Amino acid sequence: MAAHRLDLTTARRLAVRAQRLEASRPTDLVSLVHDLNLLQLDPTAAIAPNADLAAWSRLGGSYRPSDLTAALERDRALFELDALIRPVGDLPMLRSEMASFPEWPRWRDWLEQNDGFRRDVLNLLADAPAPMLSRDIPDTSAVAWQSTGWTHDRNVSRMLESLALRGEIAIAGRQGRERLWTLAERVYPAVVPGSELTAEAATALRNERRLTSLGIARAKSTKMPLEPVDVGRAGEPAVVDGVPGEWRVDPELLASLGDEASGRPFEPRAALLSPFDRLIYDRKRALQLFDFEYTLEMYKPALKRRWGYFALPILVGDRLVGKLDAKAERGDGVLVVNAVHEDVPFDRATRDAVDGEIAALAEWLGLEVADRRRR
Repeated sequence: MAAHRLDLTTARRLAVRAQRLEASRPTDLVSLVHDLNLLQLDPTAAIAPNADLAAWSRLGGSYRPSDLTAALERDRALFELDALIRPVGDLPMLRSEMASFPEWPRWRDWLEQNDGFRRDVLNLLADAPAPMLSRDIPDTSAVAWQSTGWTHDRNVSRMLESLALRGEIAIAGRQGRERLWTLAERVYPAVVPGSELTAEAATALRNERRLTSLGIARAKSTKMPLEPVDVGRAGEPAVVDGVPGEWRVDPELLASLGDEASGRPFEPRAALLSPFDRLIYDRKRALQLFDFEYTLEMYKPALKRRWGYFALPILVGDRLVGKLDAKAERGDGVLVVNAVHEDVPFDRATRDAVDGEIAALAEWLGLEVADRRRR
């Protein structure tokens, strides 16, 4: 079929609508996670953990972190796997990947060498009256995990993560920041006989789900940790004026961007985003579609930072217009605003909209705004 031809405004609005960042806010957390495909977990809480910040950016002040805990631990409507939160209905498309894990020979060899350790962990969790913390699980490994990084000799955590990725155990909840582990059958719904997807069907479904959450993406892109940013042959081809190469777009979402007679008009608003937000997670896409340059600078020396330790990208309408350098000083009860970096000069309406979002963020956090910007 012929490729859709999009101008940049339409391409950006497609991405913003897919990520549920218009003025008409979603109202239900579980439905939101389904639409977004996933929430990424990250412990950095300079302002708020990523999963909470991403949820607040869409749901607004009605969202509470306890809502996420309830959906994970009480309702089992969501589940955590490999630092990502997904709808439980997406489990079938992950099971073929679980069945083939791990693909890397070194990891596979390590598991084979430690099969007794694996069985020890499974038996212990089966007999335990409640989910267990990793620190309460003995290390009975025959061969230590070798790494040049932080995972070196962390045999229990490596085995637990391996068994989770194989679908044998699952995260039942958390005690503080620590994960609680149990057998997968105690957390995940039972597999319905005959419902298993082939690897090819599962990949195709994952690509479709990912495209629906992104709106517009490349068929093939750079490999990314945790979750890809490309979508294979999902959707339909498109080209974007002024941007080289072909894209894939969600045709239903594209059709929804019509006029009042054929679709739903785009509803702009301002939003403060996490550095891990899926709208800007693919930095190359953000640069090509939004002309937005971004680097997470928390790992840089302070003097080499342009935008701040944990700068929040600022969305206004269909444009990414700047970065907010802020930090939650909970001991002092304030949200410190160090700077608002304007990628393009703000007009009065943009400045008021951004200041309104800063005030809303502080209210959600239960803090007062401490504005230390140089005017």
